[in-house]
Formats: sequence, C-alpha cells, structure tokens
Amino acid sequence: MPNTKTLREGSAQKRAAILSAARELFLTDGFDQASVDAIAERAGVSKRTLYDYFGDKQTLLQAVVEATSHSLLITVRRTLDDTLINLTEAAELEDALVTFSMRIATDMLDSAEYAARLRLVRTESAHLPHQYDDAITAQVPEEVLGERFTALAEAGLLDIPDARLAADHFIALTFGVAINRLGSPNAAQDARGRPLIVEGVRAFLRAYRPSEDASTAAMPAPNAGA
Repeated sequence: MPNTKTLREGSAQKRAAILSAARELFLTDGFDQASVDAIAERAGVSKRTLYDYFGDKQTLLQAVVEATSHSLLITVRRTLDDTLINLTEAAELEDALVTFSMRIATDMLDSAEYAARLRLVRTESAHLPHQYDDAITAQVPEEVLGERFTALAEAGLLDIPDARLAADHFIALTFGVAINRLGSPNAAQDARGRPLIVEGVRAFLRAYRPSEDASTAAMPAPNAGA
C-alpha cells in the first residue's frame, strides 16, 4: 500500500545517512530481510526519524534507487560537459566521442553506484511501484546524451533526425558491444575494450555525419598536375 503520510524533509545529513545505510543493507541482506530497526541503527538515527523522513521501507527503497540514479546522471552530465562541448569541427568528433565513452566506461559503468542500482532494480523490482520507470528514469542517460547530440546537430556536426534513437544506437555500438563481448566496457581492466569502443564510435559517425561530409570524404583528391 503506498504511503500517504506527510513526510519531513529534515536534516540532509540524516537523510544521507539513512539512504547509505539502507542501500548497504538492501544489497547485503535483501529488501525483505533488511529491517527498519537495523537500518536506523546503522544510520545512527531513531526508527521514528526514519519513518518521519521516508514513511515506510518500500518508499525508502525507491528513494535509494532514485538517489543512485541521480548520482549517475550527474556523472553523465559532467562527462558530457568535459568532453562534448565547444566542438566546432567535424574532425574533432571522433576523438571527443571516444574520450567521452572511455570516461563513462570507467567512471560510471564500472562504478559502485551503477552496480548498486542495477542490482537493486533487478532483484527488488517487486517492491518498486508500477510507475517506477516513468517516475525515476524520466532523465535516463540516453535522454541526456540525446540532448547533446541535438546540440551537435544544430552546430552542423551531426545529422540527427531522432535524438533518443541516435543515443540508443551510440550506446549499443560502443558500451553494448564491449559488455556483450567482454562482460565489462572498462578498458582500464581489459585493454580489448578501447578498440571496440573506437570502432563503435566510427560506425556511429558513418551513420550520423551530415551527408555533405560523407560526399566530400568520398571525392577523390584533385590532381595537382591538372
């Protein structure tokens, strides 16, 4: 039954402690076995404080997943701002997209935050609300990446009819291939990851470069002696 109690925002420090304790116990003990008493004790708060802040254990689980998702989105946005901004030349795109991909592979997809979110969503989905996908993943990484592809298209560097589809294609060609082939996209752990990501970026650019770039690239060099 969804919680209808008016919740207190309370202390940010206490909220963070409760979320951290809950995530640890949900991961180690599972949702059913992790008791509110144990979570409150680990967080250093009273059980009443926990209920005042989150209402019930199911709402707390949702808050844990939301907090983890938010952290991952911050990583994606920060990496995009570091690697895919202020580009003015088509020749810059390949290196920029490879750098972005390698950063995401190591900073996000191989992070404890990503592993925790993936595991909680897979193992505790029965305890998450039916509207979970719409409520929590409205700003999934694909949407954020699609926004940046749209900006690159507006700058004339890409041809993007459907930004979300382009993001899906990019992820499938880069991280998806590396995960399917190697089990992980982290080139810091497996040197075979980077070549797969580089080839994925090149395949993406062949599909999404503006047509004039493709036609120009296909033209033979002028004969200097003509």
